[in-house]
Amino acid sequence: MTREQLLEIFNFITAVECSDEQRKALLEMAANTITVEKLSELVDSNDGEDDKNTDKRKSHPLKFTKKELSKMPIQFRKQFILNDRLVRCRRRKSGKKTVNYEIRYRRDGYNISVSSNDLEKAKEKFIEALKNADRQDEQQKVPTTFNGFAMYYFENFKKKKVSPETYKGDLYRYNKHIAPHFKDVPIRSITTGQCQKLLDKYTEQGMGKTADEVHSLLNQIFKMAIAHNIVERNPITTVVHTQHEREHGKALTKDEEKALLEGLKGTNYLIPFAVALYTGMRPNEYKTARIEGDFIIAVNSKRKSKKVEYKRIAISPMLKPYLEGVSELNFPYVESMRTHMNRHIKGHKLYDLRTTFYTRCRECGVADAARDEFMGHSAGALAKAYTDLSDEYLYAEAQKLNY
Repeated sequence: MTREQLLEIFNFITAVECSDEQRKALLEMAANTITVEKLSELVDSNDGEDDKNTDKRKSHPLKFTKKELSKMPIQFRKQFILNDRLVRCRRRKSGKKTVNYEIRYRRDGYNISVSSNDLEKAKEKFIEALKNADRQDEQQKVPTTFNGFAMYYFENFKKKKVSPETYKGDLYRYNKHIAPHFKDVPIRSITTGQCQKLLDKYTEQGMGKTADEVHSLLNQIFKMAIAHNIVERNPITTVVHTQHEREHGKALTKDEEKALLEGLKGTNYLIPFAVALYTGMRPNEYKTARIEGDFIIAVNSKRKSKKVEYKRIAISPMLKPYLEGVSELNFPYVESMRTHMNRHIKGHKLYDLRTTFYTRCRECGVADAARDEFMGHSAGALAKAYTDLSDEYLYAEAQKLNY
């Protein structure tokens, strides 16, 4: 096929009156016999007749290579492939010896137009414009109201960083203490004074722990808003807030231990309380506890990662009598356990059983490494990487708990 014949076919396809589907079919047929390089060669010819046509700004199809396609945003790529990787390219004279290429794409929500006197540079500009359009589209999806952005943060970031238990607790605290205060006001309009007023409210009510939690959550939300270029500064940084002094647990005396267990004899609460007292589990870990041989296995709830970790608590001589013939643990509701505890001993909370176990471990000389394993305390990254305590060692240490 001669150059003149090729040029005639090309001019026919671009000039004929037909539907888009028909034109696409013609282009596909031509593509089987005409390469992009050959088309470019035809278009780039600069004889007298072509020079006249460049001023008419006729467009021709421009195809991208697979390598160029790989640089484009994924969402655009899918649609682009359906269109045979073709866009329209206008070629017009921009000087005595230069030609300008304008690449346009106005469909699927995009409105892109770039140009250059070098075709390869024009293609590079087109790909970069696609990326920018994709980023802007993503930014437009981010809510700018306080509650909208907070939920966006919880769903897209916090949920991925913390355990399900921590996520559930923080979301509950947000909905109860923060969302009703700020609602759907623009996050950009929130001031330090508004944040201060919220924190002071809980501090004045003696809810120091709640004030700490609200302060922490607000700080996280505003930091993420800054990262998304929604706000320029964090109003929490200039809030006056003093961390409240937390009350530590108080261990039961041995007489109180005895009174509690004696009072629960003959009830379904005796075994759950004995397990709680002689394992030091956190109340939210009770429901995960199970018996495996000489150990109680439970989920370690104080892990911020989403990975589930278990702790091993060897059955001590103090606990063993209560588990004779028991193969499965059934804990009642935590609130119900709190009620029963208050009936038998005063001035204590359920968490004090954990403090009591820790105290008895120290009094009975249980090694720190074994005690930390029982309690579910973090041993640090280095110790965790190089320490793997055997069951035999943990069981032997637990036998010291005999008083």
